[in-house]
Amino acid sequence: MHSRDQRPGIASVLVIASCTGIQGTAALTSALFATAGITGTVGLRQLVGAGALLLLARPELRGRTPRQWAQIVLYGVAMAAMNLAFYQAVARLPLGVAATLLFLGPFAVAAAMIKRRWEIVFPLAGLAGVLLLARTEGQITWSGLLFGAISAAALALYTVSAQRLGHAEPGLKPVALSVSVASLLLLPFSLTAAPQLARGDWVVALSGLLGVALPYALDFLAIRMASARIVATLFALAPVVGAVIGALFLGDPLSGPAIAGIALIVTTGAALTWTAQTRRN
Repeated sequence: MHSRDQRPGIASVLVIASCTGIQGTAALTSALFATAGITGTVGLRQLVGAGALLLLARPELRGRTPRQWAQIVLYGVAMAAMNLAFYQAVARLPLGVAATLLFLGPFAVAAAMIKRRWEIVFPLAGLAGVLLLARTEGQITWSGLLFGAISAAALALYTVSAQRLGHAEPGLKPVALSVSVASLLLLPFSLTAAPQLARGDWVVALSGLLGVALPYALDFLAIRMASARIVATLFALAPVVGAVIGALFLGDPLSGPAIAGIALIVTTGAALTWTAQTRRN
């Protein structure tokens, strides 16, 4: 068991690993959009991720209360809605703008859960950093903004649901069931997309093992170790990881404001983690 004063730091590492898994496989997955469509690609990733988690956790279907099942289903609905809405937003907006809108959900969660007024500085600083990272070039559409707002609301629900589910049942078994719920909701799209994939495309689709199963498991463990407020603020690291991966592997240059945004978000995450650890001591 980890001591309580270590948990916020470990949660930070888990969130960074989760963001890396999501952002690292996003470029691979986008190659399937033309063949399987956005909804089909998201559905296939969820299906692969659900299969991996079910094999790993082997959850039982019996012995849970109706309230626990309601939490599992709600978490799964949040997963499905968040992924669908975010990828639809990315198709209509610059990636930086879509990522900024997505962070508004965790920002609202973090702001709602503060216990001391001055702590509002953490989510505000994270939001400012994400805004600096956002690339505003490109067309902005009302439909893209709508999908971005839906993704933000879904990520807020995802964060709160993970905390409640983690308190109700330890381990990864509830996560495996929730991902399975998400994959079932998207199954009509998966079944339509699967026959269109060539053999080589399935290798890309298997990125769901790292891009879905691993991040969901890490997010769940992070929220159990820390709090939804802390993890919600740390979710601002996702655009940072995406920007760094883009600069290193995709040749996307980092502008001065982007570097300032990265520095602000990383500093905010470090300060938030240090504050949480100090409070526990």
